[in-house]
Amino acid sequence: MMRRIVLDRGERLSEEDLSRSGGLDAEVLGVAARIIDEVRSRGDDALREYTASLDNADISEFRVSAAEIEAAVASVEPEFLDAISSAAGAIAEFHQRQVTQSWFTAQEGGIFLGQKVTPISRVGIYVPGGRACYPSSVLMNAIPAQVAGVNEIAMVVPPAADGTVNPYTLAAAAEAGIEEIYKAGGAQAVAALAYGTETVDPVDKIVGPGNAYVTAAKKLVMGDVGIDMLAGPSEVCVLADTTAIPAFVAIDLMAQAEHDPRAATYVVTVDPDLPDDVDEALEILLAEALRADVIKRSLADNGLVVICPDIVAALDAVDLIAPEHLEIQMADAFDILGSVRNAGAIFLGHFTPESIGDYVAGPNHVLPTGGTARFSSPLSVDDFVKKSSVISYSFEALELDGPTAVLIAEAEGLDAHARAVSLRLQAMTEPVEDE
Repeated sequence: MMRRIVLDRGERLSEEDLSRSGGLDAEVLGVAARIIDEVRSRGDDALREYTASLDNADISEFRVSAAEIEAAVASVEPEFLDAISSAAGAIAEFHQRQVTQSWFTAQEGGIFLGQKVTPISRVGIYVPGGRACYPSSVLMNAIPAQVAGVNEIAMVVPPAADGTVNPYTLAAAAEAGIEEIYKAGGAQAVAALAYGTETVDPVDKIVGPGNAYVTAAKKLVMGDVGIDMLAGPSEVCVLADTTAIPAFVAIDLMAQAEHDPRAATYVVTVDPDLPDDVDEALEILLAEALRADVIKRSLADNGLVVICPDIVAALDAVDLIAPEHLEIQMADAFDILGSVRNAGAIFLGHFTPESIGDYVAGPNHVLPTGGTARFSSPLSVDDFVKKSSVISYSFEALELDGPTAVLIAEAEGLDAHARAVSLRLQAMTEPVEDE
């Protein structure tokens, strides 16, 4: 069912073995660029036209009213409201630990240095919608921003064909305290957030995952506004030994594969018998899966099993994959943790499925994909603040460090840089003549 690679001792997994496509399709980028240009130049009219043509929704008022939010909350089950409240509490508690404080230090001689941490003023969060609903994504994007101290949060979500937003999504927004919500999705919503329209005020940063056109749009507006990351298809890697339970491995692969036919699933194991056992478990579990067709296609097109001769080779393979989600289903999972270099989120032990991290554990589920965990991190409070360096020198301190700065500036050929220091030193010892 999944493609297999067997590594002999001394062999290493290669990027070519993964067969993953990097970057964004040029055609997708071109479409996104045209949409952005139209929304930027024609505002609400273009946003309305694209919502009609791409989401099949005729929208007269983009902003979700308070009455719509209240009706949504009233329509969902009380049990769901309790569940979303519990999840929100865990997410908030986890992200509170990420808060970075400003700091300052006074050194001898009159030097004052520090770092000022300031929340971003206005943030836009993109929540996937339309045919599906992702209330968990509302919480994962909004709560870190709130913990960071962001003043304004604007949420965009694609509407259903009847012009409504899924009530579970709106209930999650109410739980998170988001009142500014717009019925818009795709590249057109990203453009509205980045540049503003008659209805939507522009933001300083856009966060949240979406489809390829959303990702392309975020790439194109990056620099005019900040973005969190360029998210690709979801992925999971299960690192397993002989203690792994095949049914657990199989269902966790399915949990990722059901997202999208492009979702990537990996098994890296030192047990040569496990892949066959997992295939047997998949056959049984797929017979009862609601999204069996999507799962089968994903596993066939983007699934890979890597059978390794030892744990060293297995860890090397995991670091090359640099998965969005890494499950360590091994007897010594905690001992292995220190040897893992590249992963967005790490799930330890046989009873820690990735889906528990998606919803209730607390860490963020907006994670780097496509191998970008080599250099990227999960969405966090840090994504919603900016840091300013603070510097103050007394004359005595400038006397001490100034000559060094002058020497470096002169070596770089930047005369005005050097004179900005020397003139100040001169001013305190003799009058400065106009030149």
